[in-house]
Amino acid sequence: MIEFADVIVDLQAGDTGKGKVCNHLSNNGDYTHVVRYNGGGNAGHTIYKNGSKLVTHFIPSGIVNGVKSIIGPGCVINSTNLLREIIDLENNGIKVIGNLFIDKRVHIITDEHLFEDGQDTEIGTTRTGNGPAYRDKYYRKGKRAEDINVLKDFIIDIYDEFHIKGPNKILFEGAQGFELDIDWGDYPYVTSSHCTVGSAVLNGVPPQAIRKVYGVCKAYNTYVGAKSFEKDESIFEQIRKVGNEYGATTGRKRQISWTNLDDIIKAIRINGVTNLIVNKIDVLESVGKMKLLYKGQEISFVSGEFYEIFFRNNIENNCPTIREITFSRSAEVI
Repeated sequence: MIEFADVIVDLQAGDTGKGKVCNHLSNNGDYTHVVRYNGGGNAGHTIYKNGSKLVTHFIPSGIVNGVKSIIGPGCVINSTNLLREIIDLENNGIKVIGNLFIDKRVHIITDEHLFEDGQDTEIGTTRTGNGPAYRDKYYRKGKRAEDINVLKDFIIDIYDEFHIKGPNKILFEGAQGFELDIDWGDYPYVTSSHCTVGSAVLNGVPPQAIRKVYGVCKAYNTYVGAKSFEKDESIFEQIRKVGNEYGATTGRKRQISWTNLDDIIKAIRINGVTNLIVNKIDVLESVGKMKLLYKGQEISFVSGEFYEIFFRNNIENNCPTIREITFSRSAEVI
C-alpha cells in the first residue's frame, strides 16, 4: 500500500544538485523507499556524507542514509559498473547489500550498447550505452535484470513492494533534467529517457499518490554535450571554476549560461512543482555578477537579495502549484 510519493525533478539540463536534495530529504524525512526512476550510468549524483564526497551513478542517493533503495523499471544499468559502484560505496562505509534492490524489469546495458554509443560524435553523449539500451528496450529485444544471474540477489518486483507490502512512503529521484527530456528537450540534443514527473509515475505508482514535487534548478544554467550553449564571456569561466562545473560522470567542462526564468516557469508548470529549490546562488555572489534571462531580456542584479526577490515574485505570480521556494547556498544541505 502506498501512503504517498514525493518526486525530485531537475528543471534544467542536469547537474543541478538533485543528489544533495535527495540526500537531505531522505535523511530528514520518514521515507521507506528511495527510487531512481529514469536514466542509467550517464547520471552522476554528488553527495556529501560526514565530510566525504560520494558520487553515485546507478544507485539512488538515499542509500547513504540507510533507506531501502530501488532502481526502478524506467532505468537501464550496466551490471559490471553497478557492482563496482556497490563495492566502492561499501568500502566508504555505506551499507548497500541488504538496502539496494533492482526491479526485475530494468533493462541491461550490454557491451554492444557501449561500443555503439562510444562512436557518437554528434550529440555529445556520455558514451555509457544508455541510448542503444533504451532503443533495444522499445525494439522489444533487450535483456532485463531478471535474466542476469549476477544480479539475482538484488531482484524484486516493484509492484509487490509498493502495492502488496506497506504502508510505503516513497521518494522518487530523477536523473538528467527537463531540458534533456526526450520529448521536451532541445531535440536531438537530449537524453534517451523521460525526465518529468510522469516518468516517476511509470515506475509503479498512481498519479493520485503524488504528494509533493521538488523541482531543482541552479542560479545559473549548465549543459554538457555537443551543441553550442555558452557565449564567449569571461565570467562563465569564473563561474565554472568557483562552482566546480565539471561532469561527475565524464569530467568534461560544463558549458555555462544564465538561467532563463521563462524555461524554469515552463518546467514548473509541466511538472506541477510544489517545492522549488534554487542551488548555487552563492557561486554568483562569489564571482560578483548576477543575471537572469526573462522575456527576452538579460536582467542584472546588484545582490543576491534582489536576485531572490525578482526570482521569487515571478515564479509565484506565474506558477500556481508552487507552495515553497528555497534558495540554497550549501553543497551539503538544502
